[in-house]
Amino acid sequence: MSEQERERLEKLLAEAQEELAQATAAMPAHSVRPWQMQRLEDAEDQVAAIKAQLKELVTD
Repeated sequence: MSEQERERLEKLLAEAQEELAQATAAMPAHSVRPWQMQRLEDAEDQVAAIKAQLKELVTD
């Protein structure tokens, strides 16, 4: 993968981490609704997937 691809993934990672931070901050102390939990899980999954892609890029 190219330097351009790495930069694109790093930008996506920053965006995904920001979404995760926002989702975490928006979680209530109690009475979590299913959509709130889903938003948090989706953000965590996205961050993990992008980190895996970046790791693959480094090892290739």
